[in-house]
Amino acid sequence: MKIGQAREQPVGTPVATEAKTRAKSDATAGAAGTTRSAASAKVQLSDAASGLLAVGPTSEVFDAAKVERLAEAIAQGKFVVNPAAVADKLIDSAHELLSKSAR
Repeated sequence: MKIGQAREQPVGTPVATEAKTRAKSDATAGAAGTTRSAASAKVQLSDAASGLLAVGPTSEVFDAAKVERLAEAIAQGKFVVNPAAVADKLIDSAHELLSKSAR
């Protein structure tokens, strides 16, 4: 993963391009007087997603000053990665995911 300046233009995928083309043709067909029935779907959010939505934008979860300090340390080459800590967190995450899928 490269951290730095974002690309000036987003990279399009063939699927995304095809969907945009289809959406434009659907809009044109709708303007011409033809109608389409909208498909309906039932969506159920997981507990984790519901929790994230409940936090909302007023939460103190995001620390912009910390992000700025880290970005500056990375840019200056002063940021040091602790591989043992990263490995421990990956293992903890894997255990958590496996325990959730076993339920």
